[in-house]
Amino acid sequence: MRITDTLAIDEAWIEESFMRASGPGGQHVNKTESAVQLRFDLKACTVLDGGQVSRLKRLAGSRLTLDGTILIRCDSHRMRERNRAEARERLRALIERCLEAPKPRKKSRPSLASVKRAKAAKTQRSQTKALRRKPARDD
Repeated sequence: MRITDTLAIDEAWIEESFMRASGPGGQHVNKTESAVQLRFDLKACTVLDGGQVSRLKRLAGSRLTLDGTILIRCDSHRMRERNRAEARERLRALIERCLEAPKPRKKSRPSLASVKRAKAAKTQRSQTKALRRKPARDD
């Protein structure tokens, strides 16, 4: 299965099983196995490096099983071929997203002028509220 121009996933790492779909569809749903459950063995995959595998695990979220396989289920279409194609497309998109390394965060701090403006505004607000208080009683 081709992911990008330079990366391809071996078909041996992908296992598909078909089952009956839930939801509306009348008698057709009760007698055909059009839903697909795609399993991608992440442990066997050797084309992804350690950083990509960890990003893929994070992106997979609840679709990642305890034994290290990614489970994608698709039953949105009535035809088996369309469900199969959509499940494979979801897997391809997931792997494609893990290939992009996140940009490193640049530390930033507020400018001196913005800090002075914030303090001046706070002082002004404090003075406004102080003028609303009842005057102190002279005993």
